[in-house]
Amino acid sequence: MLAALGCAAPQKRIAAVVTEYRHNSHADVIVSRLLLTHTLDEKGERLNLKLVSLYTDQVPENDTSRKWAKKFNVPIYKTVEETLTLGTDKLAVDGVLLVAEHGKYPKNASGNTIFPKRRLFNEVQKVFRKTGQVVPVFVDKHLADNWADAKWLHDTAKELKVPLMAGSSLPVLWRYPPEDVKRGAKLEEIVAVSYHTLDAYGFHALEMVQCLVERRAGGETGVKQVRCLSGEAVWRAMDEGMFDGKLLDAALKRLKRSPITRQPKRPLRELAKAPDMFVIEYRDGLKAFVLTLNGAVNEWGVAWKTAAGMQKSTTFWTQEARPYMHFTYLVKGTEKMFHTGQPTWPAERTLMTSALLDTLLISKSMNGAVVRTDYLDFKYSPDWEW
Repeated sequence: MLAALGCAAPQKRIAAVVTEYRHNSHADVIVSRLLLTHTLDEKGERLNLKLVSLYTDQVPENDTSRKWAKKFNVPIYKTVEETLTLGTDKLAVDGVLLVAEHGKYPKNASGNTIFPKRRLFNEVQKVFRKTGQVVPVFVDKHLADNWADAKWLHDTAKELKVPLMAGSSLPVLWRYPPEDVKRGAKLEEIVAVSYHTLDAYGFHALEMVQCLVERRAGGETGVKQVRCLSGEAVWRAMDEGMFDGKLLDAALKRLKRSPITRQPKRPLRELAKAPDMFVIEYRDGLKAFVLTLNGAVNEWGVAWKTAAGMQKSTTFWTQEARPYMHFTYLVKGTEKMFHTGQPTWPAERTLMTSALLDTLLISKSMNGAVVRTDYLDFKYSPDWEW
């Protein structure tokens, strides 16, 4: 990264706006890389970024922001405006990391946590309007817990000409084997497996799927409708051939450490006692199925096939221990944007996945009803390469 930017390039001054900052939280594994190097021990590669200010929306008992701020002489401000202006009347930073993923916040009616992304970004954009200046902004994970707020955030950034990036580390993970959808491929179906909670890890699984399918012929053209099936309805869908069982088998076979790989003779439905399945029907006819199989699966796998019958599969691998090096590649993407002023990957991907998660959780709350998504008719074609 530094070689590409040139070692002589001056450090960019970064403000971090976070919900809570504690050991191994998203704020820690993202923002701490600016202080502790990519290996989080001050011994790894240093970023060409300098953390110059910090805002924490909540301060839990196990907060670590105060410790690091004191050690590295980083001021912690009481407002977002002060964090971006360093207490002056001018924008005084070159970029903003908005990390709103952990903390004690309520859930909405469909079970999605209402992280204050709109509220915090609203404070950021107020500074941009007040000073007449803008800088690049990275929003960790989804743009918001609901379509209206996600669309507002995306459109406000576009209106103000703010370089915007968002998303999780899933698209930049290691892949075994190193497969990707061939650009321009005519995709017919994609099946993914996931685990953990639908609101948190369901988003990760959707990003895994979206970073693959957006490469298909015609790029992304939108989604027609979605639904979320649960329990026995998932097994009935499998028995009735709603999705290609061979793709599910291929995705499962790529996993490295899941119970299903250690106990291959046990039936899948015996291990995964309470499955959920996201069903996504794209406007161009592509269908995606994301099965959350807790008890059988504790990692991510995916398989897809083209209209010509070609099948590929891979697993998206994370380092499930500190220093969580997959976050390095996420942060490197933000570093590139802060220096070039151009998003490394499209915010539209995250707008789409944010909207899909919102709507799929609404479907689940409606016992698996089909939910039309006529508003998801926007198009984009990324030039980002994994």
